[in-house]
Amino acid sequence: MTKYIVLLRGINVSGKKKIKMSQLVAMLESLGFSEVSTYIQSGNIVLKSNVASPIKVSQIIKEGIYTTFGFDVPVLAKTFIEWKEIIAQSPFEEHNDLETKKWYYVLLQETPCKELINNLQQEQFANERFVISNSCVYLYCDKGYGKAKCDNNFFEKKLQVTATTRNHRTMMQLLEMGKQISEQ
Repeated sequence: MTKYIVLLRGINVSGKKKIKMSQLVAMLESLGFSEVSTYIQSGNIVLKSNVASPIKVSQIIKEGIYTTFGFDVPVLAKTFIEWKEIIAQSPFEEHNDLETKKWYYVLLQETPCKELINNLQQEQFANERFVISNSCVYLYCDKGYGKAKCDNNFFEKKLQVTATTRNHRTMMQLLEMGKQISEQ
């Protein structure tokens, strides 16, 4: 079985697309996923599956959410190995907790086209810096994400890919949760 970290985009935000985590876990288990656990109410999931493709896992969950809850939600799945690699490749250096609150990971569903990456890397923004990899945009927001021009929608538009963003703390928590799942 493969361990996955799964991210849902845009649930339980401003009272829209509400999903109780207990109902989400029950739905995922009914779809054949095991050792399902969630972190906070914004759609962060750790689970195991016999399905070997992250894209297929995303499709199964996306269809399950539509059938069960009646709305379309972008779903991004990464294997636990991919997750560890994304964190290991981060250009962020460990500092104090205040610094880590300015670090964000814009996780990409697919690899953007090289031309779009090159064009975006030419742009610069006050108080924001980013590094683009094949699977993630590492974003530093000096003034915090709430005031950032380079938000999730910005990167989706510029790179023409589906993405979802998580802060450093959430990334590390999901990493720890993934370590707790058995290897069998």
